[in-house]
Amino acid sequence: MSRVEKRSVSIRGHRTSYSLEKPFHDELSAIAAARSLPLAALIAEIDQNRSRETNLSSALRLYVLEWVKGRGSAGAP
Repeated sequence: MSRVEKRSVSIRGHRTSYSLEKPFHDELSAIAAARSLPLAALIAEIDQNRSRETNLSSALRLYVLEWVKGRGSAGAP
């Protein structure tokens, strides 16, 4: 099982951190590349669109899950 790793990123002018397992972080990076976005920009987009009741790390995991599930169909989130 992959260990959770804490990372930091600057979004909209402030530093924040999130914790993800390596497979989730790797997939998030691949999604950013597929969308031609810097990783920080994708994280900022997810952060902006998440419910305030959901922490950033959970929102990132859910985004990756939705993206992976949507790959085989007409589109992705």
